[in-house]
Amino acid sequence: MANTILTPTMVTREALRILHQKLNFIRSINRQYDDQFAVTGARIGTQLKIRLPNQYVVRTGATLQTNDTQEQSVTLTLGTQKGVDLNFTSVDLTLSLDDFAKRILDPAMSVLAANIEADALSMVTGVYNQVNNQGQAMNMQQLLQARQSLVNNLAPAGDWTCLLNSQDNVDLVNNLKGLFQDSSTIAEQYTEGYMGRTGGFDIIENTLLQPFASGSEVAQPLSTIVINGANQTGTAINVTNGSAVTLNVGDVINLPGVFRVHPETRANTNAPQNFVVTSALATNGTVLNISPAIVTTGALQNVSASPTSGSTIAKFGTANTSYGMSLAFHEDAFTFATADLVMPKGVDFAAREVMDGISMRIVRQYDINNDKFPARIDVYYGYLAMRPQLACRIANH
Repeated sequence: MANTILTPTMVTREALRILHQKLNFIRSINRQYDDQFAVTGARIGTQLKIRLPNQYVVRTGATLQTNDTQEQSVTLTLGTQKGVDLNFTSVDLTLSLDDFAKRILDPAMSVLAANIEADALSMVTGVYNQVNNQGQAMNMQQLLQARQSLVNNLAPAGDWTCLLNSQDNVDLVNNLKGLFQDSSTIAEQYTEGYMGRTGGFDIIENTLLQPFASGSEVAQPLSTIVINGANQTGTAINVTNGSAVTLNVGDVINLPGVFRVHPETRANTNAPQNFVVTSALATNGTVLNISPAIVTTGALQNVSASPTSGSTIAKFGTANTSYGMSLAFHEDAFTFATADLVMPKGVDFAAREVMDGISMRIVRQYDINNDKFPARIDVYYGYLAMRPQLACRIANH
């Protein structure tokens, strides 16, 4: 049977299908698509506002105690455009779709997917819940501790994924190889890197998870950075850094006297609240920037009290040491959004398609000077740790 000429829509759909299959982190999180970016006369700029659930305080007794509604939102910025540039030829477009995908689209989409996914995985450093197992092999206990963190933070049941780096994958599969789903189930739920489901999670291997490099501050209980001042709240905490040590973005710490409260009852759990460093603390730094914000009262209360003045922080992880990071999360912990790029006119080959919230555009034009058909494949996107409390890092090797 003779091959047919491949159309722009056929090529774009196949390219998007391959890209989608290879994005095993992004396809596991919340994906938002907004075609208003490309609607002439109705563009919304480069930002999307996402509302978060409202929170309220429960009254005890008959006396009315009204709650002011405190609307919360986060801003998702779309500002990254990545693509792969190719030369299609007339001969290429007379191949069968399978041949064309294997020869041209598959390698192009593989490298594009890897770069987009690596960008999105930078959100891991903003996650403050962490299972501390530095220097040890991952096993079922760490997976269950991550599950406990998600449960404690009221992550909705289902849609839970555990993304493993390659070493954690080796260790966990070796320990739990009898617990994963059989090959027929994997075939039915195929995604690249998918291994099976256990401990409440879909287990997926991802080679793009990067090791985390800890700052020069030593681990608890020998940490030396001191809280400077009582009754501090918010995301900026005054400290004294007398030992001239550093904290890196992504270092996880506890603050003295600060305990996590139940998200709904506000009861003190007596479990230290984790915080993540959001701006590197230099050797002479006096302000420690953290997430989440310290809130001690009201509907948004998340901790029992402010940190104790004069006490030292508690840092996790050996000083100046890199360790592997895996990630357990509910899909709403993170969001990834794409938007339609404008379709140019006057070109001989152009198409734009959307699949599961991911928009891709392919444009080809004839180069009369060189008798070639240069083509570009583009995705325009942004990402955000929308509800980081619904995720938990797992620090092992």
